[in-house]
Amino acid sequence: MDTTQLISIQQFCTHYKVSEAFIHTLHEYELVEITITEDENYLQTNQINDVEKMMRLHYDLNINIEGIDAIYNLLKQVEQLQSQIKTLNNKLNSFEEL
Repeated sequence: MDTTQLISIQQFCTHYKVSEAFIHTLHEYELVEITITEDENYLQTNQINDVEKMMRLHYDLNINIEGIDAIYNLLKQVEQLQSQIKTLNNKLNSFEEL
């Protein structure tokens, strides 16, 4: 298995000084994906920024996992809406140029 885009959860938790249970809880709420091999659990490296944000929300701001779940679902909706607005603005601009 190619692990160049993966980081061991144990290594991640040791580096950031968080419990593995926190990462597994994020996985239960489908906020992160965990890749499982026969001897190790991994996070995808492209998820690290999001996990760092979730850690700050949880540990620094004392937001529970349910709150983090709500925040991230709302942020995804905002990103989708912003993308739709950009697409619609581009279409509108192309019609205005005619």
